[in-house]
Amino acid sequence: MLIGMSYDLRDDYLREGYSELETAELDQAETIDVLEATLAGLGHQVVRIGNLRSLANALLNGERWDLVFNICEGMHGLAREAQVPALLDAWQIPYTFSDALVCALTLHKGMTKRVVMSHGVPSPAFVELNCEADIEAVNLPFPVFAKPIAEGTGKGITAASRITCRSQLRRVCRSLLRSHNQPVLVEAFLPGREFTTGVLGTGAQARTVATMEVVLGAQADAEVYTYHNKENWRQLVSYRLLDDPDLAARIEQVVLDAWRCLGCRDGGRIDIRLDAQGQPHFLEVNPLAGLHHTHSDLPILAGLAGMTYPQLVEAIVTSAAYRVKSVTPRLRRIA
Repeated sequence: MLIGMSYDLRDDYLREGYSELETAELDQAETIDVLEATLAGLGHQVVRIGNLRSLANALLNGERWDLVFNICEGMHGLAREAQVPALLDAWQIPYTFSDALVCALTLHKGMTKRVVMSHGVPSPAFVELNCEADIEAVNLPFPVFAKPIAEGTGKGITAASRITCRSQLRRVCRSLLRSHNQPVLVEAFLPGREFTTGVLGTGAQARTVATMEVVLGAQADAEVYTYHNKENWRQLVSYRLLDDPDLAARIEQVVLDAWRCLGCRDGGRIDIRLDAQGQPHFLEVNPLAGLHHTHSDLPILAGLAGMTYPQLVEAIVTSAAYRVKSVTPRLRRIA
């Protein structure tokens, strides 16, 4: 196929003046290089498109592709991950990963939890804070956990996110509301082990790749998979495949139930945490999981399960290819 690659290159935004933290979710040049080489190695003709603005210009200039391999995270708005999918939908060009509806829904952690909980998927009790006045109405028992409602890569999550009293709740939530300019999700804190499960496929064809436990080291922020822990994972975190078949089955059933009820496609990850009784609960879903070949959780857990990076990428493309009407490469530029 003729595959276009849409992505947000971190270096581009840093040159525009955005900070390291603001661009934490965006892709390194190495990720794009390796992904392009992998797609070419699988026999595809690959064209780099770039970010939303580059995609819009390319479409207006008449460029077309059989499939777009989309990993754009976006920069602005609560529906930023949906912007590229929506644009491609308007031009009727198929693309990898979830559609605009799912990407808009799943970036908003509160909306996501409402959907999965309405389908019977267990998830911690929660409230949303839209302003400082809402803090006083929080009636969940302590400890609770607070995070921005529409961020990824652990942005906004620190050791202080685990909250044990009302004064700390006020302090942390006020800071989050001001610094991230979006609502805050406050949910019951689950004291058990934390896992992330990789998923490939769509609907009834969806399957789990493996479930990987996140094990915090002695020097890591305790009990919380913080932004600091994620950024310094080589020194602070270890990952291991879950080797308890019964627990893995229970976790992966929760994962597949959530994946299917949300309508996620092709590939991604779902984070799970155990409660005090050892029961798995849905935390959040990443339908645009990072694809750095050595640093990102999905390739890491796939590798631990014996799947190579090319096999992972091929599985994603194969799932998306069912939406491609023709596999005959079109001219890159149309009249």
